Amino acid sequence: MAVVTRRNQAHGYRSLRAIADDNRLKLIRLLQQGEHCACEIAGKLELGQSLLSFHLKTLKEAGIVRDRRQGRWVYYSLNPATFDEMAEFIRGLKPVGPGSANINPRCCD
Repeated sequence: MAVVTRRNQAHGYRSLRAIADDNRLKLIRLLQQGEHCACEIAGKLELGQSLLSFHLKTLKEAGIVRDRRQGRWVYYSLNPATFDEMAEFIRGLKPVGPGSANINPRCCD
């Protein structure tokens, strides 16, 4: 199991908060198919430019999405490494040891 530091714990929380939104989850699902430009994303998800920008910024700050500029267009794709980090973070939240999910019988006597 990986050592949990304050830095990777904060990053894990930020990543989970970033994906805890229906529009951002839809955006991630779309980007699973590959790289898309902002205009394609806006059209497919039927989001206005300002709302799309907000969601992309949130995902970029969490490291989930990366961007690439080509001429006047910006293309977005998923960052697979962040998903690996999130999976490791979630695994670290799982109860460990036998009976760790049981209630402490001595509690509140």
